This record gives sequence, structure tokens and C-alpha cells, in this order.
Amino acid sequence: MTALPECISHWFSTRGWSIHPHQQAMLEQADRPATLLIAATGGGKTMAGFLPTLADLADGDHEGLHTLYVSPLKALAADIKRNLRTPIDEISLPIRVEDRTGDTSSARKKRQRADPPHILLTTPESLALLVSYADAARTFKGLKRVVIDEIHALADSKRGDQLMLALARLQSFCPNLRRVGLSATVDDPGAIANMLACHPDPCNILQADPGPTPDIAMLTVDQPPPWSGGGAAYAIPAVLEQIKQHKTTLIFHNTRAQAEIFFHNLWLANDENLSIAIHHGSLDHQQRERVEQAMVRGKLRAIVCTGSLDLGIDWGDVDLVIQIGAPKNVKRLVQRIGRANHRYNAPSKALLVPANRFEVVECQAALEATHAGDLDGDTRPRGPLDVLCQHILITACAGPFAADDLFQEIQTVGDYAALPRAAFDACLEYCATGGYALKAYDQWQRLIQRPDGQWQLRDPRSAARIRMNLGTIQDADLLKVRLKHSRGGKPLGEVEEAFAASLSPGDTFLIGGRIVRYEGLRDMTVEVSRNANRKPKVAVFSGTKFATSTQLSHRILAMFKQEDWPDLPAHTADWLHLQRRVSDLPRAGHLLFESFPHDGRAYSCLYGFAGRNAQQTLGLLLTKRMEDLGLDPLGFVATDYATLIWGLTPISDPAQLLDPNGLRDGLDGWLAGNQVMKRSFRAVATIAGLIERNQPGGRKNGRQATFSSDILYDTLRKYDPDHLLLKVTRDEAMAGLVDFGRIEDLLTRIQGRITHKQLDQVTPLAAPLLLEIGKVPVKGAAQEKLLQQETEALMRTSGLAALASD
Repeated sequence: MTALPECISHWFSTRGWSIHPHQQAMLEQADRPATLLIAATGGGKTMAGFLPTLADLADGDHEGLHTLYVSPLKALAADIKRNLRTPIDEISLPIRVEDRTGDTSSARKKRQRADPPHILLTTPESLALLVSYADAARTFKGLKRVVIDEIHALADSKRGDQLMLALARLQSFCPNLRRVGLSATVDDPGAIANMLACHPDPCNILQADPGPTPDIAMLTVDQPPPWSGGGAAYAIPAVLEQIKQHKTTLIFHNTRAQAEIFFHNLWLANDENLSIAIHHGSLDHQQRERVEQAMVRGKLRAIVCTGSLDLGIDWGDVDLVIQIGAPKNVKRLVQRIGRANHRYNAPSKALLVPANRFEVVECQAALEATHAGDLDGDTRPRGPLDVLCQHILITACAGPFAADDLFQEIQTVGDYAALPRAAFDACLEYCATGGYALKAYDQWQRLIQRPDGQWQLRDPRSAARIRMNLGTIQDADLLKVRLKHSRGGKPLGEVEEAFAASLSPGDTFLIGGRIVRYEGLRDMTVEVSRNANRKPKVAVFSGTKFATSTQLSHRILAMFKQEDWPDLPAHTADWLHLQRRVSDLPRAGHLLFESFPHDGRAYSCLYGFAGRNAQQTLGLLLTKRMEDLGLDPLGFVATDYATLIWGLTPISDPAQLLDPNGLRDGLDGWLAGNQVMKRSFRAVATIAGLIERNQPGGRKNGRQATFSSDILYDTLRKYDPDHLLLKVTRDEAMAGLVDFGRIEDLLTRIQGRITHKQLDQVTPLAAPLLLEIGKVPVKGAAQEKLLQQETEALMRTSGLAALASD
């Protein structure tokens, strides 16, 4: 047990504070090997994580690094540094605190390795770099504690696997190292505890008082939402009114494009010139910092933002959170709600704004789940092998290693605890030679085995290139945006390379709330000029669209079983009643499949509620099967809850299209040479070190990297189809971009129970899909038939038909 020194107790007293029960428990359990603390936002969980450290260091006896703090965001590390300095300075504690991120200067990074501070604040990527140096054992000598903040955000990605493998290295240097994980939103505490533990030692789970129930509701708007779309422009007046009634409002969006468009519309309606800003990850970092500083000082009335402000930064006087669009995920919603009233035992206040009619239903389901404390989460992949390959290369950068020792070390990591030795050996072989088809190429011959059995880098100079490409974050290919005529080219942010390629001089787009005119591309930089008087033609990003979680989908289907919906707005309840009269409502355990004519085409709509990626995959697979069966599909469009298909021939028997074996066979054939697989392969190969984006002298642009990865993918498919990275690629594509698991879950749930409604008109639930963007055309026999029909019609009207028949 670590007692709280008198100087720290006195500091609490002078501020009128008393130590919270969970903070006291963290002191009492400081010697546990690992502890997961789950505490409500604003409950002082970060202070709880650091109290044992401050108590240990208060006497000034410790030399070197004592505590390592790891966060998912650089901004979060900077915020914690600022907050830690307050007690340290006011109590006059002899503690040095520094941060180490991608923004830290090279000189400071070098000094930190030789003379580390008592507390180092960093990110998973920077920690992986630190353990890749030969002096890592000396840098971390004496390390006693690791505090991982917002651990749930890392658990949902490969960054978490990268971090835990690095911690296994630290544990080998410091066997008595204590681990602490902090989070407010954990759907499966046991899974996070398994991730945090150093096996076989267990992880203790400490749950604090959850605090008051959040004050959360749907925003009341006089005008009903539109049938489709994601902008929520209809709610701008009501949102402005809420901004006026509160000190500081965070307005969250699911994509950067939606944030840009909403901010633009909000600013046009801002007749009172309220101080409103925008913040997202593709804006220039100086602009983001200016916004963050203004927020801390309480100078802003509202900030339109994305996930860049999801996590636990203390943003001052935020007293309202508004979520624009359905949250898609209850855990994400709870995290965002917690940004408001960031104080102990103060209820958070939040409003949901559905962007379209169906999102009213989804928002209501999210409200009910939030009040019930029912968080959602998907099953994490077990120990991804591309991350393990990178870790093996990182280990080799630090010096020679024994394969047996490294394998035992990796098995202390929860997600790799059951890793078969054969899988580890396959990763080691890949790191050494590149695999069977690539053995002849020097660039992939990276490891050699010494006479004593240890492995080391074949060329020590390759360590620099490995470090340059370290990391698991796979950003879109981005290009800098700069003002052409400003001094030095003022940076505005970044846009996707594919978006930039679609622009012509004179096109306008939004970035950082500004309308800019595209002037040209120079040295891989998008040059623009200000053009505030023109309406932007295009948005700035294609953006990532979240898929509605399985849990939320189940709740929506449960709502459809009700006779009436008193909690829904009248316009939405009437819409659902009309759907029930005209057709039916989707039900759990059944698949509703509607067929109807519209505009001279045969339409079918199936309501799978499997999420956007899975519904998109269903559209691809079903139209392929229709093509094989001569049903002449022309195209499809998908949302989170349904897939709409149209063609020339009505579907009379949907069961033959939805045969599970046929769907899987069709998927295997479709995936083999598809861009989905190539896209997955590029990400896997980059993480595993097969493809280098960063090289001495510059970075490959997206087109160059894609060209390289496509050649490698086709080569391996032809000459080494059992290559380790191809196996990893298929698993990744199935789980992520294709999400075939949710299709299989759907087919398992319905067990062939299909309700086929053959109707003579468009149904209320299907109507919004006719307005959806992102329609996918099918190029096949149907298009050829249409072309033939048009040709014959043209010949008839021009009097050439008789001539053609002669």
C-alpha cells in the first residue's frame, strides 16, 4: 500500500477537495501487477492513476524514469502534462514531467533516452520507437508504473496490440512493473483486463461509482428531418438556439465532410456572430492548437468537431454536447456525452439530432441503450500477425535476440497468449526472408541467424528504415493544402489524394470552414486561393462512415415489435404505421424481402440490419448471383439497415439468392482479384514491413504505394498463394471491409425464414433508399439489353428498321 504524503493531503485540503473512494482504492492497490479502473468522465480517474506515482516521488529519492503514461492522442498527452504541472508546482514536488510524441524535437528525444524524466507522457507509436533502440534497457531502468489512458480506444485497434507487445518488452527489462488502465466506457471489462494483464498474472478490475445518469434527449425541431442524407441542415436554427443558451457546446459529427458542411451552414446562419470554430484531424495542427487553447480559455461558444475531441481532454466550460446524425455505436455516444460537465458527480447534458427519418428510430434506440447502461462492442481479433511481424523487426533493431525468449515474452500478452509456435515461426521466417516467392530479393532479406542461434539484422543500417515505417495507423493518402499567394504558402490542412485528383482549376471546396478555390497541384501540394463568394461544389472528404453496431440493430428490431411508438415523434411513428399497413416491419429472426415496380424497373429491398459494410457486400454478392441466373440486375445501394437492388427482371424466389453456401462461394470468387483484397493487402503489408511508405529522401505518394502493393499482391497470388500476408489479408477483409461475419450471423438468425412481400408500389421504408447517394451500377447483360433496346428504338424512329432487316 502507498500512503498519501502529508504535503499532497494538505494540497487537497487547501482546494476544498477530498479524495474519492476509487482514488483511495488505487493507492491501496498500487502494488497489484495490473489494475483496470473504470470511472465516469470527470470522476478524477487520471488523478487516481497518478496518485501512487506522486506519493512515491514526493520524497525525491527516485532517479530516472518512474512512470510512463500512454494515451491514444498527442493532444491528450499535452493536456495531462498541463494538468499534472498544477499539483507538482503548487506542492513543490521534485518531479520532472515531459512528453514525447511525433511533435517532439529530435534533440529532446535523444536527450530523453539518455536522461529520462520522472514521468514521460507518450503514445503507442513513440513507445514502440523507444524500445527499438539498443539502449532501451538503460532508458527504462527503474520504471515502476505504466498508466494507459482511454484504454478502450486502444483496445479497438491494432494500436492496442502494438502497445501491449511493447509493454511485454518493458516487463522483460523491469519484471516488477505495475500496469494501470483507465477508461470511462468499457463494454467488456474482462476483455480489457485480459488485454492489460501480464500473463499469467491476473488484472484487478476496479469500478468506481458511475455517477449521475446523463441528461440526454433528442433535440426538438419544428421541421421533420428529410428522408435521406446526413447533413441535418434542417436543424441549424434549433442548434443555434441551444448554443445561445449554453456556455460552450461541442457539436459532434461522424465524418469530417459532414462537419465541414455543417460548420459552413451554421456560420451562414450565425447572425449574432457567436464565436464558433471547427476542429478535426485533417486541419493544420496550428489551427487545431488555436482552437484548443481558445476552448480552454472559455473563448468559444461552440466547436463543430469529429472524433478528434472524443477522448478525455478537460475542455473547460463545455456544458452541452450535440451529436449530429445517429451515433452508430453506444460506447462512442457515451464517450462523447462525457465531454459535457467534466466534473465529479455532475450529470452530462447531451442532445441527439437525427439527420434523416430513419435515424430518428436509431437515435431513440441509442437513448434507451444509454439510459440502460448497455454498451456495445465488437469481438476483437486475436493477436494480429502483421503487428507481430512489425514487433519482431522492432526487436531486431534493438539488438540480437533468441527466438525462444521472444516467443515466451510474446505469450505474456493477452491476445497472443494462445499463439501457436508455428504461427510465430512463420512470422519470424517472413521477417527473415520475405517468404518463399520473395527470397531472391535482397530488400526483404532482413534477418540472419548467428552461429549461436540468435537472430539479428542482416544489415544494421536497415534499422533506420524500419523505424521510419513503424506504426499501425493506416491514414488515407493525404496531400497538404496551402494558400497559393500567402507568404510561404499558409498551411490549411490536408485532403485525400483521390479527392485532389478529381479537382479541376476553378473548383471550390470547404476546408477549415473556408471556401477555397483549387488552383493546381505543385510538388504534391494542393494550392488554393480564398473564394468566399462562391458556393462550394464539393465537400472536402469522402470520409469514413461508421457501421451501426449489432447491439443497436437488435434494439431497433425490438422496437418494431411494438404496437405503437409513443416515444417517437408523431411523423416517424406515422411512417412506421404506414409501413406496417402497406407491407410489414422487419422482425428479428426473419428477413423482410420486398419486391415492387418503380420507374420501369423491378426493385427488391432486403432489410438485413447488418451494418453498412455487410449490406454493401450483400448487394455485390446478390447482384452477381442474379447475373448468373439471368435476372438482369442494373445496380444497388446500401445503408446500415437495408440493400436496394434494381434490374429488368422481378425476383420471384429470394431464397435461391440467399443460400449461405452459394453466397460464400460467390464471395471467395469475387474477393480473389478484387480491389477490396488489394486494399486490405496494402494495409497489412505496410504494417508488416513489406511495403515502405517512408524512405530516405521522401515519402511515396499514394499512387506509387498502390502500384507497388498491387504488383506484390498479384505476384504472391500467382507464385506463393499460401504466403503469410495473403492469409492475414483475407481474414482482415472478411472481418472489416466486407464484414462477412455479420452476413453469416444474419443468415444463422433467420434460418431460411424469409418474408417475401410482392407489392405494386414503393414502400415507406424503401422510399428513402431511392434517394441515397452511393449507388453502385452493375455492368452486365442488363446494360447490353438496354443498349440493344435503345438502338432498336432509335432505328424505328429514324426509319432505319426496315433497312436493317434487309
